[in-house]
Amino acid sequence: MGKVAVGAAVVTAAAVCAAAALVVRHRMRSSAKWARVIAILKEFEEKCGTPIEKLRQVGDAMDVEMHAGLASEGGSKLKMLISYVDNLPTGDEEGLFYALDLGGTNFRVLRVHLGGKEKGVINQEFEEVSIPPHLMTGSADGLFDFIASALAKFIASEPDEFHPPNGRQRELGFTFSFPVRQTSISSGSLIRWTKGFNIEDAVGEDVVRELTKSMEKIGVDMRVAALVNDTIGTLAGGRFHNQDAIAAVILGTGTNAAYVEHSHAIPKWNGPHPESGEMVINTEWGNFGSTHLPLTEYDQALDAESLNPGEQIFEKLISGMYLGDIVRRVLLKIAEEADFFGDTVPPKLRVPFILRTPDVSAMHHDTSPDLKVVGNKLKDILEISNTSVKVRKVVVKICDIVAYRGARLAAGGILGILKKIGRDKVKAGENSKSVVALDGGLFEHYSKFRTCLESTLHELLGDEAAETIAIEHSNDGSGIGAALLAASHSQYLGMES
Repeated sequence: MGKVAVGAAVVTAAAVCAAAALVVRHRMRSSAKWARVIAILKEFEEKCGTPIEKLRQVGDAMDVEMHAGLASEGGSKLKMLISYVDNLPTGDEEGLFYALDLGGTNFRVLRVHLGGKEKGVINQEFEEVSIPPHLMTGSADGLFDFIASALAKFIASEPDEFHPPNGRQRELGFTFSFPVRQTSISSGSLIRWTKGFNIEDAVGEDVVRELTKSMEKIGVDMRVAALVNDTIGTLAGGRFHNQDAIAAVILGTGTNAAYVEHSHAIPKWNGPHPESGEMVINTEWGNFGSTHLPLTEYDQALDAESLNPGEQIFEKLISGMYLGDIVRRVLLKIAEEADFFGDTVPPKLRVPFILRTPDVSAMHHDTSPDLKVVGNKLKDILEISNTSVKVRKVVVKICDIVAYRGARLAAGGILGILKKIGRDKVKAGENSKSVVALDGGLFEHYSKFRTCLESTLHELLGDEAAETIAIEHSNDGSGIGAALLAASHSQYLGMES
């Protein structure tokens, strides 16, 4: 072999060796990166752990905070607000009742026809109205006059048979989803606006009086029988359909819980004890906090960057507003530290709240062999193309960890409420059933979350006690529930119709 040929062979061999070394280095680098992905995932799963013993501690802590919140104002992270609802529906309510649901940039007016035990909710009609932006930052008169005129139009379109008999007023349940200091079943002063509203002259005013004033101006003869929030409305809806309903939980964008308490078990209650001996308490449980909650670095960062750092910690772990962003934060870390989506971090992955909980649910429920839904969501929302099935499986695993932690913690919270009212165990000789009414998009539409919550609660209670507790979906607490509370607090109760 000539010198040139030998030289060429040596060069070729060297090139092959170099190429092989590059491949080996690349494989080693990618296997090191993959090992980092797995390590981050494993650590996240461990930190999110909710073993049954930990959930029992969460339930115990919830019970302790509930007691403290009932003892004195400001005595607990849980506000334990007295709702002044001492008569939940019996199921016998009949007639026409109205609801006004104001909680955002739209409001609804509803007419609900109740037919008692035999017929239940016979019919409901509603109209949704958008609030012009200038009224959201204008005056109290401007907003409430606009709402009253929408109510007037709604009533004007009614056929004659819907008109009340002479001398009778129409009655309305008012769901007002802003912070209110309630002073009776039908009065409460606005503490502050949220959700883009900022009407300064309404702060500190009684919102029922403002609405009534606007209705009177234009001759709408309607009495606000109950001022409520959507969680208490959900409990009312649950009780109308099932007299064993004792609590309600909302799991949607946000979360809250309400339950029926013995009025004698409320030390901070100064008024006369209601005839029923019962009082519905609005726990505001989203603000629950405890050292037993499994917080990760991602939760701490989310909280620090939120509008309300240090507040609503329980809500930030279990509600629909936040689950998607926790998933995004974990994906961002593995993209930064392990080139999970390639050499550069996808810019969209740095955008807070770009990944919503409905997207997480869709990915979590993907049953296609190549996880096509996951691939499409990554491409459409985060602009990450050509992901492998291996990568998609990791994304599903993160969704799984976040959703199951949230569902199991929600079950721990429900255990705390059942414990507070002595329904967590079966007492000898007693055969009472308890129903917890649930509503909210997270509970209704995220089936893996719902199934996990139900099975965890069963596990926490044990077979015997679990037989006595049922979870039921109670729909539209802010609409139908408010109308039902107008019915159960009607000024005409006990009178011949």
